[in-house]
Amino acid sequence: MIMEGVPEPADLRATVHDGWTVVGVGRVAVAGYRSDDGGMRNMVAVTLTGLGFTGRRVAEVLGLTPEYVSELRGQARREGSAGLTRRPGRPAKLSDAQVRQAVQLRAQGLSATQIGRRLGVSDKTAAKAFGYAGVLGDTAMEQAEFDLGSAPDTSAAPVPTGEPATAAPAAGRAGEAAGAGHGSARIDTGVFACRYAGSMLLYGFTHQVGADAVFAGAAGMATPRGGRRFDDVAILGATSMVFSLGFASLEQAKHPDRAQVGPVAGLDVLPELRTLRPRLAAIADRCDPLGLQRAFATAMLAAHPCTSGVYFVDEHFMPYTGALPVGKGWNTKRRHAEAGRVDTMVADARGRAICFTTGEPAGLSTSLPATLTELRAITGPDAKIMLGFDRGGAYPNVFTTCRQKGVDWITYRRGKPAAPTALPIQQRLTRGEQPPITVVYADETVTIKDYGSARQITLFERGEPILQILTSDTHSCAGALIWFMRARWRIENLFKYLDFYGIDYLADYTATITTNTRPVDNPARKTARTKLKALHAERDALRERIGQVHTDRDLSIAALNRESLAAQRKIQKLEKKITAAADELTTIPAKLPANVIDSGAQRAVHRANRRGLQMVLRLLAANAEHWLANRLNAYLQDPDEYRATTRNLLHLGGTITYTDSTVHVELDRPATPRLTRALRLLLNEINTSPPRMHGDPRPITYTLTT
Repeated sequence: MIMEGVPEPADLRATVHDGWTVVGVGRVAVAGYRSDDGGMRNMVAVTLTGLGFTGRRVAEVLGLTPEYVSELRGQARREGSAGLTRRPGRPAKLSDAQVRQAVQLRAQGLSATQIGRRLGVSDKTAAKAFGYAGVLGDTAMEQAEFDLGSAPDTSAAPVPTGEPATAAPAAGRAGEAAGAGHGSARIDTGVFACRYAGSMLLYGFTHQVGADAVFAGAAGMATPRGGRRFDDVAILGATSMVFSLGFASLEQAKHPDRAQVGPVAGLDVLPELRTLRPRLAAIADRCDPLGLQRAFATAMLAAHPCTSGVYFVDEHFMPYTGALPVGKGWNTKRRHAEAGRVDTMVADARGRAICFTTGEPAGLSTSLPATLTELRAITGPDAKIMLGFDRGGAYPNVFTTCRQKGVDWITYRRGKPAAPTALPIQQRLTRGEQPPITVVYADETVTIKDYGSARQITLFERGEPILQILTSDTHSCAGALIWFMRARWRIENLFKYLDFYGIDYLADYTATITTNTRPVDNPARKTARTKLKALHAERDALRERIGQVHTDRDLSIAALNRESLAAQRKIQKLEKKITAAADELTTIPAKLPANVIDSGAQRAVHRANRRGLQMVLRLLAANAEHWLANRLNAYLQDPDEYRATTRNLLHLGGTITYTDSTVHVELDRPATPRLTRALRLLLNEINTSPPRMHGDPRPITYTLTT
């Protein structure tokens, strides 16, 4: 067809019907192709630009972007039609025949390293080959075409702007496809080579705290299993596993190989970010995140009680750098005030995260009542609680709040140590396997203004008081109370470990804009104080002048009397003004609601549900790592490096085998014999009571590669 002149943009149109796209110019159909045929669509786009239509108009009609149409034209000039029809992503490293050969070698018992040597590729490439074969099954294997360079790792494959990324299909079982971006299927059977197989050890903890039932309740499902579909229980479990692997924010879930992370969560592939974010938001909007944490903490304390009854509370500030009028608080890391939110966290004496509350920056005296209510709901109404905190919360109103809640408290005294009245006592303290220490202290009872009587323990060093402990506990041994305050650093360590899980991320920037009714400094009072200060300064200057004229020998008696009398008269007038200004100052309130001072004052309150749900998943991951690290160290006996060793262990590779009745994890041998021995003993311990995965009734067993 020959067209004369420049065609009109309105003449170009595209009609989609029954899976086909027909492109027409005026009344003439110039091209037709299946709607899912990207290669033909690209060729039509280049052809239309050759007919004289602009790239912008072609992109608008075909549903592309102008930049992508421009790239297609460049590819056509350089490579011809082959450049328009090639599959996106990196070229495949293995042919279909090599993939089948890898599956056969794996069935013979060869490792990924041995298979890679025979095929001339790396062990990771070989593992991907028989890993995907385990997902597809033998029948689908014969019919499927693999593109190992692009399907499993879509984040690494460059995709032209405007072109949606595509991935090779995978199925969890016959008849149910698992699209990479729109939903994954739970695994029925299959063998998966996974670089994160070590993270499945965390199910030993999540099974103890009943994560299956808690997640099912949060998802609003009728049964814990919830069917064999890609359900909300799987979403929650997979997200917590992502946090456990060190991907601190939800956005970082797009960085790992999703086909490697999926099997450790019971899925053939980890859902994409565009699936995780809206699904988590929907779950958070219909559940109570604090209730979830309450259920987890109750089960954790039931399995491993906090026998001492000692808990520590502290606040963690999260900065906010957006444009919304968010309240300000004190950022201890940067040592200045800025906009943000505050989490009030409670940890037990072992350093486990128990509960949390979140809100605007207001101080421990304001946030403590709600936090104590959460803690009491977890421990029960009759449990003994000793709450420890640092000097930042050592105020009479905080002590009063603890007394009203029936909770003992212990903290450091603010300011310089007061002179003790009791005689010093020397005592040798020993706790567990820690080396003994010798302390010198004085134990007495003091009166705190606006609170009442409290116990005070003064620690001495070189004969001088260096530290004072205040507590409401009048019965416990002073040495035990000193140990409790030494253990307060465990909540500081908890914050350090939680940084690994991204507790600084706000997760959701959606906020409600309301009228700002928070009390702020009254500018009228500041003006009145400035006025009163100026009157005092003027009066003091006149008094100084009177003293100067009496010492000035050049002045005559008459001049001295004249200046002195004038100054005294001015001082009398100023005294009346000072009295009136002081009386007026007492009638001006120090603080007023912000909307009273400024009628347009507003504040933004972040919605906490979505971030709260992610926070629960982060705390679950942190407590699971804490449990696994302590169980491993019981055999490893390495108090300096056992936490780092545990985190490295979560990235230990292995093979995960799903059968109809069990899930078996075969872990690779660690690099050192010492760690291998400790891990083997830990696996024997876990296998005595096999755990289960979220939403999956099959028991999990563990072995090491021989």
